[in-house]
Amino acid sequence: MSKTLVIAEKPSVAQDIVRALTPVAGKFDKHDEHFENEQYVVTSAVGHLVEIQAPEEFDVKRGKWSFANLPVIPPRFDLKPVDKTKTRLNAVVRLAKRKDVTQLINACDAGREGELIFRLIEQYAGGAKPLGKPVKRLWLQSMTPQAIRDGFDQLRTEEQMQGLADAARSRSEADWLVGINGTRAMTAFNSQGGGFFLTTVGRVQTPTLSLVVEREEKIRKFISRDYWEIHASFAAQAGQYPGKWFDPAWKKTPDDAEQRADRVWSAAQAASIADAARGQPASVTEESRPTTQAPGQLFDLTSLQREANGKFGFSAKTTLSLAQSLYERHKALTYPRTDSRALPEDYVPVAKQTLEMLASSGMAHLAPHARIAIEGNYVRPNKRIFDNAKVSDHFAIIPTLQAPSGLSEAEQKLYDLVVRRFLAVFFPSAEYLVTTRISKVEQGAQAHHFKTEGKVLVKPGWLAIYGKEAADEVQDAKEGDKGQNLVPVQPGEKPLANEVDAKGLKTKPPARYSEATLLGAMESAGKQVEDEDMREAMQEKGLGTPATRAATIEGLLAEKYMLRDGRELIPTAKAFQLMTLLRGLDVKELARADLTGEWEYKLAQMEKGLLPRATFMQEIAAMTERMVKKAKEYDRDTIPGDYAQLSAPCPNCGGVVKENYRRYACVGKPAASEGAGFAGGEPCGFSFGKSPAGRTFEPQEAEQLLSERKIGPLDGFRSKAGWPFTSEIVLKYDDEAHNYKLEFDFGDDKAEETGELVEFTDPPLGACPICGAEVHEHGSNYVCAKSVPTAAQPVPSCTFKSGKIILQQPVERAQMEKLLATGKTDLLDKFVSMRTRRAFKAHLAWDAEAGKVNFEFAPSKFPPRKPAAGGTTKTIAANVSRTSAGGQKDLKKPAAAKKAPAKKAATKAAAPRKAAAGKAPSAALAAVIGTEPVARPAAVKKLWEYIKAHDLQDPKDKRTIVADDKLRAVFGKDSAGMFELAGLLGPHLG
Repeated sequence: MSKTLVIAEKPSVAQDIVRALTPVAGKFDKHDEHFENEQYVVTSAVGHLVEIQAPEEFDVKRGKWSFANLPVIPPRFDLKPVDKTKTRLNAVVRLAKRKDVTQLINACDAGREGELIFRLIEQYAGGAKPLGKPVKRLWLQSMTPQAIRDGFDQLRTEEQMQGLADAARSRSEADWLVGINGTRAMTAFNSQGGGFFLTTVGRVQTPTLSLVVEREEKIRKFISRDYWEIHASFAAQAGQYPGKWFDPAWKKTPDDAEQRADRVWSAAQAASIADAARGQPASVTEESRPTTQAPGQLFDLTSLQREANGKFGFSAKTTLSLAQSLYERHKALTYPRTDSRALPEDYVPVAKQTLEMLASSGMAHLAPHARIAIEGNYVRPNKRIFDNAKVSDHFAIIPTLQAPSGLSEAEQKLYDLVVRRFLAVFFPSAEYLVTTRISKVEQGAQAHHFKTEGKVLVKPGWLAIYGKEAADEVQDAKEGDKGQNLVPVQPGEKPLANEVDAKGLKTKPPARYSEATLLGAMESAGKQVEDEDMREAMQEKGLGTPATRAATIEGLLAEKYMLRDGRELIPTAKAFQLMTLLRGLDVKELARADLTGEWEYKLAQMEKGLLPRATFMQEIAAMTERMVKKAKEYDRDTIPGDYAQLSAPCPNCGGVVKENYRRYACVGKPAASEGAGFAGGEPCGFSFGKSPAGRTFEPQEAEQLLSERKIGPLDGFRSKAGWPFTSEIVLKYDDEAHNYKLEFDFGDDKAEETGELVEFTDPPLGACPICGAEVHEHGSNYVCAKSVPTAAQPVPSCTFKSGKIILQQPVERAQMEKLLATGKTDLLDKFVSMRTRRAFKAHLAWDAEAGKVNFEFAPSKFPPRKPAAGGTTKTIAANVSRTSAGGQKDLKKPAAAKKAPAKKAATKAAAPRKAAAGKAPSAALAAVIGTEPVARPAAVKKLWEYIKAHDLQDPKDKRTIVADDKLRAVFGKDSAGMFELAGLLGPHLG
């Protein structure tokens, strides 16, 4: 009997489908990776199982960071499995290839990404040939059992879904083309002349960054202006009331956004108005009108992230993580990665059931409001809430029918936010009475007008859910302007302006973006849109999707394009440099958010069948080619930009140091007679790169380096091989060049090699775990006082030393103090493995047996496999005693053991891991390290011992090894960099 394979996007959805189909299709049997009955086989992906890649003949293995191999625009894309979900992919492919499976149903999420996930799995399952089995589409706007059954009765055809499939593939391929080519081209451009300066570029990431940079540029260029407001207090028979002067004849000036009806731009004019009105009677007119305020719409992910950031300071990533936990773990919220703020029209009964759950729940502060909504029959069909036209992939985020328990404080806050909004949308609007009073003071032919606004809450409506039942609690209250209950003024009464004062103020620059405001800007591609209906219209032209925006922001932070300062997001020098480059190259599509919004709009048009896929991809390919061509053709010194002039003088000649695209350079001394002119002296030739080893100086860092001749230790540097490292930067005088030059100063063995005595000025952190002497900060390390030459002990006798930054994890003083006092630090979460480049968490702990600081990992959530009989468990330690240009030596995260297949693990004990096999060294290498077979890491270690013993490091550059006769036979050249050693040894082993 033939069967139909149903592929959902997530295991939870597969279970929902099985539960919905069981009453009509019969009972399902549960298997490891699927459910099955006589008619259906139901399985699921776990998000993306397959990703696109360039065909092998287009995949550049060497020289990919060079202009010579750009652009990469393959005629087609191949597929490769996502490593961590390969097992699940194989299981789904096996089911798809079964002979009794004659039809497939795509039950992935109803949207662009869901379509892509299924289409790539289907393509991968077919291999070289199409799978050749008919496909139907299950399109669900609601996850109720009846809605799922209705969806199976109304399956869509493959032809109906072609537009969505085209848009999904086009989005994926466009991101690849722009990201790969843009990143390689900009990296190649910035790495010209030496070094490796990774410059990541993305179709959505970079335009988002442009919003933040443009805002910061406005703030930096903003010139504050003085203005005055005139505030008065009027004495009526019933009491005092405030008023603020305004000009009734004022009209908006397009050229000056700072102009307002209530602002005066001259102190003399402000004082004149205040003096003229003070002590004078005023004639009063007033108008009262009722107004209403509707509750906010239900949350989509972006609006929830904005609200949570504004109320609680949660980052977009944190909010998404909490919402995902409430959805998956607690089953308390509906699917969070949604861009919809409405519910399906068939959800009215479910909404009523949800209110009943809330009414009977233990949430004492909200249950009464749920009961009021039920008793008042507030839940009725309403297009503002229930509208299929506004539901795409998923509906709005609302509470489920399951009352949660055991929530963390942060989860409870977010759940509360969603529940309050869900209740509020069904309640009546809040009703206000707004009174506008004009008090006119006449003096001769002149009249001065003062406005007072009172806003009184008459019926709280939905505001009652937020605790705003008191009529004097008014939204948008402003001192002396809005929000007050106005004292009455009798007809014909003329209150006296007994206090009138001019208040001096200054205009303020635009606020920096917070995550809340940046998410809103991404949603509207940078256009300032506050009206919710207008925001919906702009969503088609936004940057990214609700599901990806948090990751985009986190990516910019991780790449050091932005920094968090409290709730503000501040662009770094690296961000300004990228924007300067893109503007200089005239790559508008990446430098302007609104143009990228147009790409999103074109994808939406493709979904509707209004734009051919080939046309869109041709435009993307043309833009990619143009971007690479511009980068190839430009001379890097001609990039125009708004560059800074440093206040610190040139260390060589005392001249002025100015910034250009790549460097800070001396432009000579200013002429005495010409002020800021530079005709008085020629440039002396002093300059230093803005981005040594891939890390861009902030302007204030460049100032400090010039004035103090050193800075650091700084992290974020990368070697030519791409490894991160930490170092101090110093300006040293070069006798040959007769000028200062920038150098890295790693500070590790400097005192030991030169015999220079060290004098500690910082308070000790604690007792050395080896010898008991004091531990101090020294350069980029924490060291025992007896491990470096000092006046008390010129010859070091201890070996304790630990880096201040280890695998990109800063080790603060407090953490080192804790390690020395208790034996280990807190759990630190910013380590990055040098082998896998993945982040990991660990404690740093003192290992007395090994005599060094090691990693200590938190216990795994999963029970360890039992070792084979006679096997032993080996603790993997990491020596953190030395910081070097390429990172921290010997500091590695233990490689995770490969997962054994589940069936084999149940019957067969895991075998102990084999040690890396040794290989026989060549005759040339054996002359240096001996003839014993050795693994490559051990060979590198022995080689270093030889280099140290024979003092073969270049004294001017410790990273360069000067070969003697024996090493010349190994290297094949006269010198080699420290990062080349492992590669050079390869041909000499085995």
